[in-house]
Amino acid sequence: MRGTDEATVSYSQFINQIEAGKVASAKLGSDRIIYVLKSEETEDRSKQPKEYITIPVIGDSELPGLLREHKVEFSALPPSNAGWIGTLLSWIVPPLIFVGLWGWLMARSQGGGAAALTVGKSRARIYSEGDTGATFDDVAGVDEAKAELQEIVDFLQHTAKYTRLGAKIPKGVLLVGPPGTGKTLLAKAIATEAGVPFFSISGSEFIELFVGIGASRVRDLFEQAKRQAPCIVFIDELDALGKSRANAGGIIGGNDEREQTLNQLLAEMDGFDTNAGVILIAATNRPEVLDPALLRPGRFDRQIVVDRPDKIGREAILRVHAKNVKLSEEVALDKLAARTPGFAGADLANLVNEATLLAARKNRNAVTVEDFNEAIERVLTGLEKKSRVLNDLEKKTVAYHEVGHAIVGALMPGAGVVEKISIVPRGVAALGYTLQLPEEDRFLMIEDEIRGRIITLLGGRSAEESIFGKVSTGASDDIQKATDLAERFVTLYGMSHKLGPIAFEKIQQQFLEGLTNPRRAVSPKISEEIDLEVKEIIEGAHQIALNILQKNRDLLEETAQRLLEKEILEGEELKEYLKRVQKRQKWKVGF
Repeated sequence: MRGTDEATVSYSQFINQIEAGKVASAKLGSDRIIYVLKSEETEDRSKQPKEYITIPVIGDSELPGLLREHKVEFSALPPSNAGWIGTLLSWIVPPLIFVGLWGWLMARSQGGGAAALTVGKSRARIYSEGDTGATFDDVAGVDEAKAELQEIVDFLQHTAKYTRLGAKIPKGVLLVGPPGTGKTLLAKAIATEAGVPFFSISGSEFIELFVGIGASRVRDLFEQAKRQAPCIVFIDELDALGKSRANAGGIIGGNDEREQTLNQLLAEMDGFDTNAGVILIAATNRPEVLDPALLRPGRFDRQIVVDRPDKIGREAILRVHAKNVKLSEEVALDKLAARTPGFAGADLANLVNEATLLAARKNRNAVTVEDFNEAIERVLTGLEKKSRVLNDLEKKTVAYHEVGHAIVGALMPGAGVVEKISIVPRGVAALGYTLQLPEEDRFLMIEDEIRGRIITLLGGRSAEESIFGKVSTGASDDIQKATDLAERFVTLYGMSHKLGPIAFEKIQQQFLEGLTNPRRAVSPKISEEIDLEVKEIIEGAHQIALNILQKNRDLLEETAQRLLEKEILEGEELKEYLKRVQKRQKWKVGF
């Protein structure tokens, strides 16, 4: 205060001095109050009076009125430099915070690092020549696909052999098939066999929060590939990137990130020369959702189906995964392959690993047949729930239910061989199970086999009705499966004799199970006829199952009692019970 004496006092003391009439003048500021007492004033104007400082209480709006009441002269203090700085910072800091947050998000989206240098750059993992870790020797069970892809390898190794005749190598190869069949493994094997660089990226890695980044990454990926040609670019899960634009919310010509990225991919695939040495390989298990422009010749010239292996293929896959596993002498991989119809390569790899873990847990010196049998049950039905204890009524109900499935299934066409009955709970909700395995690989089902499966599914509920006169909730899953199968019988397979060979459902998926198909637009009358036909099929199957079990009631009782004693029936003992059913049931089950 320009050399004047100052003293700091509390705000309450300042108020008391005002009310006592001791304050002569005051200067009010937002962060301080400077005042002079009447006793400190002097007649000598050259001498500055002693000033007191106090910190105001925020929100005290009564102070000016109190000063006027006691006739205190007051004025406002000029704003300090700190106030100007605070005002300036209030304008500068928020934009800085926004820019910093944007940079952080960019760094996160690029996996860290300097955002300014990596935005729009391809995130493909690049493997050097022959360094993908997989060869054609590691791929088994898909011989047809391997033969097709050998041509790609031969072109990359001997380009002149094809170009001298004017041949054009396919720009793109699309691998389609169910999950776990080895599509990614095949792509890696091609790069290793050809000894060329391998760019690997997932379709979802192109799509980001900010519009335009995906298209920039596509451009960068192909620029890198052209510089390292000949090479292979592999895009896994292509459906994440290449979904049909016609289904994009019903908007034609949209401008979202996915569509821009797809458009850039289409342009890049048209932009490089056919024999430039860049081959695009993509994999998907949903080819039906891909954009038609992506599938046309000139982009993906060739589609190769990598399907689930047959028995010979499964045996070859098992040999690949079991080559480093110590197996006991009784393990026959050909028999194991026969017991695993429908298993994909990934399922078989998991099966071998599960059996090996079980053998190690039991301190065996080698993996036995028993370990593989337990592993198959784990894959199909889940883990044993020994802690789930059933009461006597529940155990008895489950026993008759499962024996009912076995007896009916032993007579039905296409139901498979009943190998095991168990009332030991497994998985999430299975209180018991009947293990039926097909005798051979089947690719088609005839009408009688579908009806036979429906009858077998209803065998458990029918056994409960025959023995107890009432049913339990344990048959809910069987009823659901039987109803779904009967509905597909009518609406999808066109096997109904009343409605004829008409498909009332649209197939929208080829390789993924569990997805429902939408019903076509049908009249209320046709919808009612479909429901009646499904009901008639289910009721007819239910009646056949009841008739079989009533004719074999003594065997049902005997087998169920034996199952209650042992909890598991399998092997020769189970076969003897089921042979008695087959010998007794001479007449053909009519449909």
